[in-house]
Amino acid sequence: MRIKALGDATGVDVETIRYYEKTGLLQAPARSHNGYRDYGAAHLERLSFIRHCRALDMPLSDIRRLLDFVDDPQRHGDDVDRLVEAQLARVQARLDSMHALERQLVELRSRCQGRHADGACGILDELVAAAHGEACACHPVPAKQGV
Repeated sequence: MRIKALGDATGVDVETIRYYEKTGLLQAPARSHNGYRDYGAAHLERLSFIRHCRALDMPLSDIRRLLDFVDDPQRHGDDVDRLVEAQLARVQARLDSMHALERQLVELRSRCQGRHADGACGILDELVAAAHGEACACHPVPAKQGV
């Protein structure tokens, strides 16, 4: 199959497929007599694997290691478990960060509910204060330690 068909079958952009080939994640396909790339079932399977790992937000370096384990299943040991544990830790850290962001936005939103008939807006006031380096509702100045 040609690159566009491979992309359609996997949901991966053609330029991304070319990038994966260039970086060695995806083996370069044979060329047909007219010079077009000719992808087979193995490319489809490998690209689908990569796509699934990317959907889990795994970095390409980890995907490369997982592919090495797929290519040589005898050598994986506990490495696969460690890769997944590390990814889970990254996801949990991002979730914590997103929850903190949510709290900051809720606090900011609470500064200004409804219409602004008098032209004053608590949200804008807070954002302007932050732009001046002052504490704001979403980023209070931390208490100094040891003082």
